Amino acid sequence: MRRPFLGYALVCAAVALWSVNATVSKVVLQSGGLSTFRLAEVRATGSAVLLFAAVAAARPAGLRVTARELGFLAVFGVAGLAFVQFFYFVGIKHLDIGIALVIQYLAPVLVALWVRFFVHEPVRRRLWPALALSLLGLTLVVRLWSGVSLSGIGVASCLGAACAYAVYILMAEHGVRRGRDAYSLLAWGFFFAALFWTVAQPWWSFPTSLASADASLLGRLEGLHAPVWLLLAYVVVLGTVVPFVLMITALHHIPATRATVVAMLEPVLAAVVAFAWLGERLGALQILGGLLVLAGIVLGQTARNES
Repeated sequence: MRRPFLGYALVCAAVALWSVNATVSKVVLQSGGLSTFRLAEVRATGSAVLLFAAVAAARPAGLRVTARELGFLAVFGVAGLAFVQFFYFVGIKHLDIGIALVIQYLAPVLVALWVRFFVHEPVRRRLWPALALSLLGLTLVVRLWSGVSLSGIGVASCLGAACAYAVYILMAEHGVRRGRDAYSLLAWGFFFAALFWTVAQPWWSFPTSLASADASLLGRLEGLHAPVWLLLAYVVVLGTVVPFVLMITALHHIPATRATVVAMLEPVLAAVVAFAWLGERLGALQILGGLLVLAGIVLGQTARNES
């Protein structure tokens, strides 16, 4: 039985957890001493362990894979989940969180462009004003007229995160359509993301001394400290696994298009959290640009014809 109110509530809860996670992750990167590579590795590995254990306990048959699926799941885990997390962490390290997330959330517009020009699916005409709004808003956000006053690494990383997020959306959609349930898809995806990071930087070289140290919470909470392992636990459990499960569960009650449109609240809420916690502020033109980008994202997300 569909319960729309519950579906919207679950999406809002997921967005709230992701929004706080952005600031927690930035604290870990700037005060905890871990590199973006290591934080991405911790997030992927911790999420893989928890999701695999949950799926194995609830529906073990879902973990069965065929030889033909392994290649798809490996690409999904690396090109989708591993890269989107890495670029996301680099982005928020070099940019204000609200700006970083606005750029990353261009992904739905990229998805609509992909299905129009490469898959040749029919899309509604609103795609073109969506693209125009997004580009105009992005110009204001990065202050293009002044030669991009923001960190070039940060902007490039967020654009990379948007592309990786688009890959994630398209491949997840394809995987579910082929009959794999979303929970096992995420479990296998994070498994291959964790495997990728383990090969790239073996766990036996992990700086365990940093995880056991205390980190300043920075910003308005600079005088307070918390152990790095506790902040990492938030990133894995409440910043990744729980919101992903909430979002997937919400799709049983509301369509994916509506869920993703509601999820566009994340850049706004994350910016509010970053202002309240870290004191990050956005200029008036950047706020206007962010709103234009969000308007373009909503139009782009609804440009695809749902099957």
